[in-house]
Amino acid sequence: MTVRVGVVTFPGSLDDRDAQRAVRLAGAEPVALWHRDQDLHQVDAVILPGGFSYGDYLRCGAISRFSPVMETIIAQANEGMPVLGICNGFQVLCESHLLPGALTRNDSLHFGCRDQRLRIENAATAWTSDYAQGQEITVPLKNGEGRFVAAEHTLDALEAEGRVVARYLDVNPNGSYRDIAGITNAAGNVVGLMPHPEHAVEPLTGPGTEGLGFFTSILKKLVDA
Repeated sequence: MTVRVGVVTFPGSLDDRDAQRAVRLAGAEPVALWHRDQDLHQVDAVILPGGFSYGDYLRCGAISRFSPVMETIIAQANEGMPVLGICNGFQVLCESHLLPGALTRNDSLHFGCRDQRLRIENAATAWTSDYAQGQEITVPLKNGEGRFVAAEHTLDALEAEGRVVARYLDVNPNGSYRDIAGITNAAGNVVGLMPHPEHAVEPLTGPGTEGLGFFTSILKKLVDA
């Protein structure tokens, strides 16, 4: 079985090719999806990549949420299709109400770029099953609006339901509430992550290959389904 993973390109996306490469290295077939095209070309899963879609005008992800491709992605995600939003993609997922909360300006008010240690808090999602519960990994982080915020009752629900996917270790780089680096929906098929696992998939670049598990996870999930 050939697993096809779509990677959306919005105006201003800059990590779409990196995500495609990560998909290919994991053993799946990357499929380029254009933001104005509602047809997902029979992909099995979708990645919304990092970047600065529409120049981050209004709010990060606020305009991309209304791209024609998102109408189809929202509908299929609600039916169970796996969707991963990385950085700007996480912002798009929140703006689309596929995930709760919002991503706001870093508490430092500066863009941050660093290799970031994370702890995988939920290894049961479609995108994290190749990790062990509690596993610690290092992947690059680069954002100016990466501070995850939500109402206390929403945060309590995320914690109680095991929907925090990853948490920052050692340092909270952007002021995210409760050190949250990524979350999932209740079904576990939609995941938003602020750090960039697609930049940690090859030994010659990045801090290592510990980000590859996000992409091998979805491959195994779909092959075993």
